[in-house]
Amino acid sequence: MRNEFHLSPMDHSIRFYPLLLERTLDFIPVFPLPEGYRFSFYAPGDEAEWIRIEQSAGEFSAIEEGMQAWNSYFAPWKELLPKRMVFIETAEGRKCAVGSAWFNTHTGDLSDGRMHWIAIEKESQGAHLAKPLIAKILQVMKENGYEKIQVSTKTNAWLASRIYLDFGFVPEKENLRKEKDGWKILRRLTDHPSLAGIEPAEEDELFIES
Repeated sequence: MRNEFHLSPMDHSIRFYPLLLERTLDFIPVFPLPEGYRFSFYAPGDEAEWIRIEQSAGEFSAIEEGMQAWNSYFAPWKELLPKRMVFIETAEGRKCAVGSAWFNTHTGDLSDGRMHWIAIEKESQGAHLAKPLIAKILQVMKENGYEKIQVSTKTNAWLASRIYLDFGFVPEKENLRKEKDGWKILRRLTDHPSLAGIEPAEEDELFIES
């Protein structure tokens, strides 16, 4: 990111646009977890942990909002979670990050692979957990038979979007056409080389008017 703005990883002052990225799973980079952390999978009762982490990361402003998202995206397919929802835990067993090797829940098509709801609690951001978590989820998706996947993100989650681009995700063509202004914002905030062909947004196009 250019050092011209002071933004939080989830910054709601940025204009919101939904973005969709995609990549194949023919090559998955390896990023080991830092010492003192381990992976674990969903176990019954982890709904509260998922909501807590997502809320801490700025996805939700209230527990009720998190529960509504859980009921929409995960509850109908709860039997799949033990092999698809990945947590990172500390050595003491405290869950601090989460993501899911999931699918398009809007259609219910299990063959339409989606990496879903990647989040690191606020207290653990900066501990270099994001890339190991994403690499692990990509591997789980490949083990589940996916060859190509997508991930939904948004302009105000600019830091996560930059990491996805680092992992070789590229804009989905139809989304790039429909959300051109959003991609211009992401180009301006990340200056990522994979977006070099996109015109960066002007400063007055970046932020919500106060």
